[in-house]
Amino acid sequence: MTLNLVRTRVWRGGECVGKDFPLADVSEKVRDENALVWVDLCDPDHECLTELANELSLDPNAIEDAVARGERPKATRYAGHAFVTAYATWFDAEDAVTLGVLDSRLRLSRVSAFVLSNGIITVRRDDRFDMSQVVERWEEDPALLTPGSGALALLHGLLDAIVDGQFETIETIDDAIEALEEGLFDESARTKEIQQRTYRLRKELVQLRRVVLPMREVVGAVIRGRAESERDRSPVLDSLYTDLYDHVTRAAEWTESLRDMVVTVFETNLSLQDARLNTVMKKLTGWAAIIAVPTAVTGWFGQNVLFPGVGQVSGTIVSTVVIVTSASLLYVLFRRRDWL
Repeated sequence: MTLNLVRTRVWRGGECVGKDFPLADVSEKVRDENALVWVDLCDPDHECLTELANELSLDPNAIEDAVARGERPKATRYAGHAFVTAYATWFDAEDAVTLGVLDSRLRLSRVSAFVLSNGIITVRRDDRFDMSQVVERWEEDPALLTPGSGALALLHGLLDAIVDGQFETIETIDDAIEALEEGLFDESARTKEIQQRTYRLRKELVQLRRVVLPMREVVGAVIRGRAESERDRSPVLDSLYTDLYDHVTRAAEWTESLRDMVVTVFETNLSLQDARLNTVMKKLTGWAAIIAVPTAVTGWFGQNVLFPGVGQVSGTIVSTVVIVTSASLLYVLFRRRDWL
């Protein structure tokens, strides 16, 4: 059995009475009906989870989901326990420095949880999600850390921390889109740079939607499971999970609105490019018309036939007056029509 990192903790009556005890003692402490147990496994191997599953009677399908790659957020009930998977999200400023202009800056970290009757086992694929913040949330209200509804109180603290992180990520993308919108009408803005930033935001938003939108189903499934259980009735937890569901719904709706904003930015950028191209074409057409005047006049006076003023200074004066007058009239006309 190999593990990169194991954290354990046990509460009795809302007070922490032990932590960092050996993994071999977990099954014994879980059997204690007066105890509330937490086990955190960071990047465990399949053998470790299988052995733990045999000790705690965890469903093999849930074990496979915990170690598999690419699992979507979900909540599933099994005999004797529930299994929940969610993704923490954030933007890593250090990674953003080394990434290319089209590479996604969004980082995801999957956190799975086996919810037992009097404990919870969290499984992380890596250590990028800090569980310390979750432990702090748990200990803010020790009255909830009691047998019975304590396991769902631990699950709420975990999901609440994840959803708060998703909110911060959504807010960051929202700010980036607003900055992009302000730059659309900047005459000095570079079209290629705007296109690259828009493409990257669309890529990041697609990644974010895949983990944020299913969270409504996850929290909704947990709430329905609590409603069907006589043991998990707690008015405090009812209000906490209702508030959590409201946050998840707001996050999903905000994400959807951001998708519309990105599409609008993309289409607006294309429309502005067409408008700028039309402006350039009008200016080129106007100057071409002005330049055509002296070309026509000098071509006329360059005929190999006799005409009034040929070979005389008066002919030069007349042709010059015609060129300047015609070009000036065209310039004034085009300026009035905003072609120049």
